[in-house]
Amino acid sequence: MTDIDWESLRAHAREALTHSYSPYSNFPVGVAAIADDGRVLTGANVENASYGIGLCAECSLVSALHMTGGGKLVAFTCVDGHGNALMPCGRCRQLLYEHSAEGMLLDTVSGIKTIDEVIPDAFGPRTLAEYAGD
Repeated sequence: MTDIDWESLRAHAREALTHSYSPYSNFPVGVAAIADDGRVLTGANVENASYGIGLCAECSLVSALHMTGGGKLVAFTCVDGHGNALMPCGRCRQLLYEHSAEGMLLDTVSGIKTIDEVIPDAFGPRTLAEYAGD
């Protein structure tokens, strides 16, 4: 996973940004990721007049992952409306963890980090598998 073309992945996220529906916050977000089979997936935030039930860009990305064959995420980037790196919120870090390959890499505001560095001691499918003895 060390040969990720981060600039290309960021370009995909910036393109996804153009599909954001963010008329309430005026804060568009675009994301892009690489799945374990090499697919590039993208997503953008979709707001709602009810505010609290809007969808983060990561939600649309994970939906795209499952709608196009499933798998695990190996690399991820998130950009704001200016195309700058943006750290996913805590809820989205959990969502990404749930769908990550072990050691998934994230492009963050402070450099490339693993999923375990941005959500240490996380609870998720690997925890449940270990508990079940798998």
